[in-house]
Amino acid sequence: MRTWIKNPLAIYTANDTDASGGIVIEDDIILELVPKGAQPSYSAEQEFDASSHVITPGLINTHHHFYQTLTRAQPAALNKKLFPWLQSLYPIWAGLDRPMISAATELAAAELLLSGCTTAADHHYIFPEAATDAIDLQVQAINRIGIRATLTRGSMSLGEDQGGLPPRSAIQSEDTILADSERVIKTYHQSKHGAAVQIALAPCSPFSVSEDLMQETAALARQHQVRLHTHLAETHDETAFCLKKFGDRPVDYLERVGWLENDVWLAHGIHFDADEIKRLGAAGIGIAHCPSSNMLLSSGLCQSLDLQAAGCAIGIGVDGSASNDGSNLIQEVRQAFLLQRLNYEADQVSHLTALHWATKGGAACLGRNDIGELAAGKMADLALFKLDEPRFSGAGDKVAALILCGAQQADCVMVGGEWRVTDGALIEVDLTALLAEHQRCAKRLCN
Repeated sequence: MRTWIKNPLAIYTANDTDASGGIVIEDDIILELVPKGAQPSYSAEQEFDASSHVITPGLINTHHHFYQTLTRAQPAALNKKLFPWLQSLYPIWAGLDRPMISAATELAAAELLLSGCTTAADHHYIFPEAATDAIDLQVQAINRIGIRATLTRGSMSLGEDQGGLPPRSAIQSEDTILADSERVIKTYHQSKHGAAVQIALAPCSPFSVSEDLMQETAALARQHQVRLHTHLAETHDETAFCLKKFGDRPVDYLERVGWLENDVWLAHGIHFDADEIKRLGAAGIGIAHCPSSNMLLSSGLCQSLDLQAAGCAIGIGVDGSASNDGSNLIQEVRQAFLLQRLNYEADQVSHLTALHWATKGGAACLGRNDIGELAAGKMADLALFKLDEPRFSGAGDKVAALILCGAQQADCVMVGGEWRVTDGALIEVDLTALLAEHQRCAKRLCN
C-alpha cells in the first residue's frame, strides 16, 4: 500500500531535503520525498491532505522512567535535591507490582505518542519481588500502545549498607541482574532495520551499582551487541560521591570500567570540565539532555553545544515523570531550546537545533540509522501538528512556531506506516479506562 501525504503546510526533514510536496510511504518505509510543485514518481493508492499540518520526523525520547508516572508531584519528594529526592522515593518505588508496571508503561507511552514521540528509551531499574518480570510487562504494554521503544534493563546492586544510595529493598544481586539481562536480550532484542523493540543494559548510576557490575554489564552488552546506558555527572553530589567511593571523577570512573566507548549514551551529562568533554566526544558518547528534570532538581546546565562540537550526539529526554512531571516530548523540545539559550547566545541555539536533538540526534544516541529523519529508506515515523490554536495565530515561520509558540499535542502520529494518533486521539486505546487503571495503581502505590 502506497500513501502520499501531500502538500504539507510546512515540513522539517532533519536533513535539509525539499519535501514541500509531501512524502510517499510504501508499507512501513518512506519511499520518496516530493519537492515543491512536483508529483510523486510512484502512484499512490491513498492520499492524505496535509495542507493544515506541520510535519516532522517522529520525535525520539532518549531517557525516561515510565514507572514514575505513578509518583508525580509526590509530597514527600517536593523541593529536594537529587539525593534526598531519591531517598524519599525509593521506599515508595520498592512497592511496585506487575499491574503498576503495566499501567505506568502504557500511560507514559500514550502520553508520549500524543506529543508526537514515536520512539522512546525507558530506563527501568526497580525490580521488587512482586515485579521481577518488569521488562516482559513493558514489552507487552508498548506493543498494545504501538510506540517504538528501546527498553533498558536497568539495575541497582549497591545498597545503603554497602555505601550506595538505595535501600536494600530496592536492589537485586548481581548474579540475578546479569542472568535476567541476558534473558531479556535473547528474548526481545531486535537488531533488524525498523526494529520495534530493542534492549539495552543500564546500571542505574555510580551510586547504586558496584564497579564489578559496571564491567560485567559492559562485557555482556558487547557480547550480544546491544547498547549501554546510565546516569552520569548529573549533580555535584554525584561527583563528590565518585571521588569518595572510587577515587575518580565520573568520567575517569566511566573509562576505568570500560564504558568510554561509542556504544554508550548517558543521561544528563552536566558536570564535565573541558578536558572531559573532549574525551567524551572523541569516544563518541551520546548525551540525553533532560532540561525539565535538570531545572526541577536544580542539577545544572548541560553543555550541549560544547559536547556536540567535541563529537557527542545530543538527544532530548523527558526523564522520569517524578522529576518533570510530564511525558510530553514536544514541550521538552521547547524547554531544551529555551534553557540552552541561557547557556549560549541566541544565534547559537535555534529552534532547528532543538528539533535536530529531538530527531536525528536522538536516533544517534540510540545507535539507529533507520529513524530520526525523513528520507527514502527510513522508517515511516511521522508527527503532524496543526497550528489552529490561539497560541499560533499570526505565526510566520510555521516550523519555528511549533517551538516558539509552544505546541502541546500532535494531531496525527504515524509509526512504521501505521496511524497511531488521528485527530488528536489514540487509535485502538481506551484512554479513559487506562487513566482509571493508572490512577488506581498510583493510589495503591502511594497510600
